[in-house]
Amino acid sequence: MAKAGKATAKDKLLDAALKIVREKGYSSTNVDEICAAAGVTKGGFFHHFKSKEDWAVAAASHWSDVTGALFETAPYHQPDDPLQRVLAYVAFRKDMISGALSEFTCLLGTMAQEVYGTHPAIQTACWEGIAGHARTLEADIEAAMAKYGSDGSWTAESLALHTQAVIQGAFILAKASGQPVRAAESVDHLYRYIELLFAAEKTNRQT
Repeated sequence: MAKAGKATAKDKLLDAALKIVREKGYSSTNVDEICAAAGVTKGGFFHHFKSKEDWAVAAASHWSDVTGALFETAPYHQPDDPLQRVLAYVAFRKDMISGALSEFTCLLGTMAQEVYGTHPAIQTACWEGIAGHARTLEADIEAAMAKYGSDGSWTAESLALHTQAVIQGAFILAKASGQPVRAAESVDHLYRYIELLFAAEKTNRQT
């Protein structure tokens, strides 16, 4: 969403992406619809963005800013134990699966699935957003590895990215089935996987 204060035309156009692309997808959205959703003229659109692709790249960064602020203040940071913080993050992601599909699915994942072979600038922006969010988990994962052990066959980076792979895949299942519960079930499995992973590492460390 736009920052506090009066929203500019550019703010409105970027906020429109968070809604319309998750509802219709990137390819099915045209500039006229974007302008109508934002309440901005077509001239206003091209004043701020040279093309629809340019708007989508900016929207990916905007999505990361908006969701980054949400995750930064989320309650999963509160537990003292690093593993519990990682698990609390997964539980928080499950709690976010509610309402209409377009309200809880990811703008970045939606666009990446559509344009990875046709719009490299958007693909790169989506990767940077997804990977950037995954990096916010790495410090807690590294601390959990130090506390509970690791056999060296995986890294904090790989596990952080795996959480995003499961969550994005869960969104696909929800979209394909029309049933948000499918996404929630997948995130439950992710929670159990992480629990078992660190339980096994702790056991290996003790033997």
